[in-house]
Formats: sequence, C-alpha cells, structure tokens
Amino acid sequence: MPDLAERRIQTVRDHMHRETVYDWDGVIDTFAGHPRYEMATGQVFDGEEAVRGYFAASRSVFPDQGNEIIAIAHTGNTVLVEFWLTGTHLGEMRLPDRVVPATGRKLRMRMAASFEFAEGSDRILVERPYYDQAAVARSIGIDL
Repeated sequence: MPDLAERRIQTVRDHMHRETVYDWDGVIDTFAGHPRYEMATGQVFDGEEAVRGYFAASRSVFPDQGNEIIAIAHTGNTVLVEFWLTGTHLGEMRLPDRVVPATGRKLRMRMAASFEFAEGSDRILVERPYYDQAAVARSIGIDL
C-alpha cells in the first residue's frame, strides 16, 4: 500500500483530472465529506451546492477549462501544485464594473494551489487556488 504522502498526491492528481473532464461527482468524492474552495479573491465556496455552483459559473466562461500539472509536492498535511490553467474564453465574464462578452481567446496561465488534508487522511479538506486575476484578463485581451 502506498504511503500517505503518495496517496494524497494521487488524490490531488485525480481531483484535478476530474475537474478537466467535468466529473463533478468524482471531484466531490475527493473531499473529506464537505467540499470547500477558498479562492485568492477571498471568495469561499463552502459545501457541495456552493462548490457545484462555482464549477457551473467558471465553466460557463471557459467551457474547455483544463489544467496541466507542472510540479507537485507533499509537505506536512498539504499537497502543493503548480500548474498551467488553460481554456478558451467563450462565455461572458463578470467583472466588478462590467460584463465582458466572450473574446474567443485562449487562456494559458501559470497558477498554484494548496490542498489541505486532515491528519492521517487522504481526503481533501480544502483547496486554495492562487492566481493573478489581472493576468487572466490580460491573457484574453481584456483591459482592466
């Protein structure tokens, strides 16, 4: 049986892959019973209904959203991942001051995320993605 660090890394790999194939039930199953995303913006999606709402909203803007893992590491009760976020801007993007129609431009942006685990568990407690919102806008041709 793989050690706990290996199982946690595999859980994160499975989680990220399931996000790219829209296997939302599978993504939810990687959590320790209560899914939670804490975004770099300060937004929190807490519980299954909120997390599924986040998936629906983000995929309406980038319906082909994907990720490509660059590096992955385990430390303490955390798995850290660096990855490329990819997608095509095919849906309206809501900004604080306006709604931006689809540009059709490709997104490829370097990001990082941390995945926190309970002591002794290989199920995720919370995912915390980190990214530069302005870089997302710039990469698809939107001036802020």
